[in-house]
Amino acid sequence: MKKKAVPVVVALGLILLVLAGFVGSRFLEQYIPSSEQADLTEFFGVKGDEVAVYLNDNLQEAKGLFIDGQTYIPIRWINEMLNERFYWDSNEKLLVYALPDSIVYANSDTRGAAGNSLIQIRDDDVYLSMGLVANYTDAEFTAYDTTQYKRVFINNNWTDKERAPVMKSGNVRIKGGIKSPVTTHILPGSRVTILDSMNKWVKIRTEDGFIGYIEGRRLAKSQKEASVSSFEKPVYKNITMDQPVCLVWHQMTKADGNATFDSLIANTSGVNVISPTWYELTDNEGGFRSLADAEYVKKAHKKGLKVWALINNFSSDVNTEILMSRTSTRKKLIDALMAEAKTYGFDGINLDFEGIKEEAGPHYIQFIRELSIPCRENGLVLSVDNYVPVPGNEFYNRKEQGIVADYVIIMGYDEHYAGGEAGSVSSIQYVENGIKGTLKEVPKEKVINAIPFYTRIWTEGKDGKTSSSSIGIANAREWVRKYDVKLYWQEELGQYYGELQTQEGKKAVWLEEERSIGLKMNLIRQYDLAGVACWKLGFEPADLWEKVRLDQE
Repeated sequence: MKKKAVPVVVALGLILLVLAGFVGSRFLEQYIPSSEQADLTEFFGVKGDEVAVYLNDNLQEAKGLFIDGQTYIPIRWINEMLNERFYWDSNEKLLVYALPDSIVYANSDTRGAAGNSLIQIRDDDVYLSMGLVANYTDAEFTAYDTTQYKRVFINNNWTDKERAPVMKSGNVRIKGGIKSPVTTHILPGSRVTILDSMNKWVKIRTEDGFIGYIEGRRLAKSQKEASVSSFEKPVYKNITMDQPVCLVWHQMTKADGNATFDSLIANTSGVNVISPTWYELTDNEGGFRSLADAEYVKKAHKKGLKVWALINNFSSDVNTEILMSRTSTRKKLIDALMAEAKTYGFDGINLDFEGIKEEAGPHYIQFIRELSIPCRENGLVLSVDNYVPVPGNEFYNRKEQGIVADYVIIMGYDEHYAGGEAGSVSSIQYVENGIKGTLKEVPKEKVINAIPFYTRIWTEGKDGKTSSSSIGIANAREWVRKYDVKLYWQEELGQYYGELQTQEGKKAVWLEEERSIGLKMNLIRQYDLAGVACWKLGFEPADLWEKVRLDQE
């Protein structure tokens, strides 16, 4: 019996050993920290001369370059994430940076103080040296580009940072957990920036430029540290009227239109700015037609009016995306406008660029930046006309306009326009939405709301087609009287509506008149805007000006 028991005991012992080994391996697997090193090439996502880019401690898809001992950052990413004022002219291979009082130019041959190139071009992508970007950008730059895995940390979030001393050495891991691969090791006495805290693990950024997780028990108590920018932001000194603006546009297509000034302005009351449509671009080389008249300016000044000469891009021979995309062409146009201002003595320039394509947006705003400099130097008011903000026209960049220009004008009309569906030209909600949308980006002291001195008479033809004709308020009032059109007030639109059956079909009008204009003026007062603009001189009855006043409640 004893001999038979021995094999059983041995078998049981072997089974116990196997179980102990299994439990032990499971214990080691679960509770003993891994020392596996992370694949840093994969972790940073860089190879060769690439540089990983972090913004506010978040790894970006964009990659920098390390060339000749310098770190370079892609301008597309800079424009999108850091500083949109670095403008690259791809036609003339020129970097342009507009300051409030000067313009900085650089090309691929331009060298920095240390003798390094400021610009690198690779496969049509443009990269700027980190030092150049730092000189003009409100951000903190820290480069770790002397190591195998090059990276740059950029911070433009100036909130307080939470920092903690390291109390016990330990491994920093890709994720929270002792089995996660190790990226680096921290030692007592070093300090880390805490990015996020969990139960046992803390996400940190180390002094040597690694982001990962460490056990919270290895850190001493953290403290808040102020994050202060030493960057001196450029100061844009704008020119403003010492009273609310009451502007009226004086449309003219021929030089003899200047002769109508006396008769038309005599019909007004309270106007302090007149904007004649003197200039129209004629080609993509910066040429324009001029109807400017020095005598007109003298007459206006004698009546106490400022003259803001308008320039538009309405010619079918002009492609704004082409015209504005060359730095030499923009400069030619700006120099010519300054010469016109000196010759004719007007007080400001009004930009009325409509219908531009999205691709023209960056070039157009660069033109505004560059034009603002000599306007500022010469005491010329720069105002810019804009559509009501809607999805699809954000590229007009009202925010930047509101910084570099003196006034941003909302064209609070053409809600319904020729070729579209019948409806109001300027309903009260449409106007208010335009004001609210613009004020999200532009300070109220710079916002002028433009109102229509016109409406449209719509015809729904018997053939099912809809057409319209523009008509001034004075003539619209006469049309209503002549045909005895019955008007009905539409509260939600803030307008009277009337319709008429004719041989052509049904005619309809959403009338602009004293009551509807008064409501729009109330909005301008309610939102404490810089003023009102009116399109256009001559369309209005004289008594309407009693409503177009900002000094009444």
